[in-house]
Amino acid sequence: MTGIVIKNTGSWYVVRTDDGQLFDCKVKGNFRLKGIRSTNPVAVGDRVSITPGADGKTALIVSLEERRNYIIRKASNLSKQSHIIAANVDQAALIVTISHPETSTTFIDRFLASAEAYRVPVVLIFNKTDIYSEDELHYMQAVITLYESLGYTCLCCSASTGHGIEAIRQEFAGKMTLLSGNSGVGKSTLLNQLIPGANVKTAEISSAHDTGMHTTTFSEMYDLPSLSNGAIIDTPGIKGFGTFDMERTEVSHYFREIFQIGQECRFADCTHTNEPGCAVLQAVEEHRIAQSRYASYLSMLEDKDAEKYRK
Repeated sequence: MTGIVIKNTGSWYVVRTDDGQLFDCKVKGNFRLKGIRSTNPVAVGDRVSITPGADGKTALIVSLEERRNYIIRKASNLSKQSHIIAANVDQAALIVTISHPETSTTFIDRFLASAEAYRVPVVLIFNKTDIYSEDELHYMQAVITLYESLGYTCLCCSASTGHGIEAIRQEFAGKMTLLSGNSGVGKSTLLNQLIPGANVKTAEISSAHDTGMHTTTFSEMYDLPSLSNGAIIDTPGIKGFGTFDMERTEVSHYFREIFQIGQECRFADCTHTNEPGCAVLQAVEEHRIAQSRYASYLSMLEDKDAEKYRK
């Protein structure tokens, strides 16, 4: 039987078969040994083949169909493994907050670069617009202007009041969307707005540290209301986004403006750090490349010392 993985609890996978049955599944033992350097060889969104057990409720996942894409990050433990966040998605939606908690541009850029590497389109959703000061709203608009100038779709909303939700609903219609972001940015509240009856658990922000509490503890797929004909993959909040398996020479390829302007560099293998005739360094100096983006690029070049981003 074949189906799609709709939930990953860490120890079990829930698979919905093509005829609508649900099975609690384990991965067949030798399947884990096929060179997959990941904490989770199977991810939500994967298409799999299963062999049902005698009880008709459990099954073994025996094979995995080829993925058309996936989003991956460095595992949060100290191993050199990756963690696949989701597979076979049409787009990723990164939920951003200007404060309470603050989403850093470094985090945004790392997420965007990883999505570029695995050919996943990204929409940025700026949440909690109802609680920002005038200065914070001005800053938010500046951030939006930056990313829109790079070709990224940006939407604003307040998941708690419902403002802007209709535009997001239209953006998600007919697509498989990965929902991601730091803990506390309002993913669960947004999901409850988009899918009435989902009843996803939410939590208050920690007043002591202005950070979010983890309320989603595993990845799960939710079908959008029937007229939308799409689905959302909700994922646990991410505190850091360590990029995985990216060579130093490849990093610039995943920053759209750095890659484009880098074609003008004197040396084909320019790292855009200190070489003479570097068009990127000149563009940073002339403010044609944002300093924040260039700083994010440099931080990713340093990821061979990757423990620094586990904060």
